[in-house]
Amino acid sequence: MSQAHQDRQPITQKLYDSTPNSRQAVKFLTASTIGTVLLVLSGLTLTGTVISLIVATPVLVLFSPILVPAAITVFLIATGFVFSGGCGVAAISALSWIYQYVTGKHPPGADQLDHARMRIAHAAWEVKEKAKENLQMVIRFPKQLQSHQKDI
Repeated sequence: MSQAHQDRQPITQKLYDSTPNSRQAVKFLTASTIGTVLLVLSGLTLTGTVISLIVATPVLVLFSPILVPAAITVFLIATGFVFSGGCGVAAISALSWIYQYVTGKHPPGADQLDHARMRIAHAAWEVKEKAKENLQMVIRFPKQLQSHQKDI
């Protein structure tokens, strides 16, 4: 439609065109119903939590000399089991990676390991060559010193 034709439409026609269709209305009603139900459930949960806290506070105060050390003990035991399990999983993962690397299956990170190994081997070769040069200098130095003393 052209702009001039839209300007000539009656106001009721413009309102009818801008009203949502039935599908949009059902979506809105469903979303608002679910939101309201969830808000009510949230309020009920908060109320129940506050009431249970009010009821449980005297019991917790009476039994706190027993419950606090017990909670600390349970926490430490659970932490130990989780840590132990994590170390076990890490060890199994490392052994699996090593097995894949040794059998030639090229696990992730193998290229980086090979590159680092080659750099270390090259550095070791350079140190060996430098040590040979230094040894030759040490062997030649006394001979040069003796020949220099003969000249004097």
